[in-house]
Amino acid sequence: MEKIQVYAQELKKLHEIFQDVDPSQSKLCEGLIEDAAFLKAENYVLKGVLTQIGMVKIHPNHPEMQKPTEAAKQYLKNLNSYSVVIKTLNGVLNKVAMDDEDELSDYE
Repeated sequence: MEKIQVYAQELKKLHEIFQDVDPSQSKLCEGLIEDAAFLKAENYVLKGVLTQIGMVKIHPNHPEMQKPTEAAKQYLKNLNSYSVVIKTLNGVLNKVAMDDEDELSDYE
């Protein structure tokens, strides 16, 4: 799969998840949704590279000497950023779900 396809697939998935969210909140989250899709696509590419080169360089003569590859460092940074963005978006969804429950409890 190509990076652009991963981006489009993730963007579509997140838009489907947010389709029932209030339009103003959805508009507010649009940048985060795009960032999440971008980070997912970037990490897809990095993961492919890492499966070939590994996450750690090991010195050929001194195996105890190791250091992480630049791709591994970037992958982990992206993963942390993606996690924060998804957690933030999930918080918006949870708030919407709680608001819906509060409206339903008014009819009880």
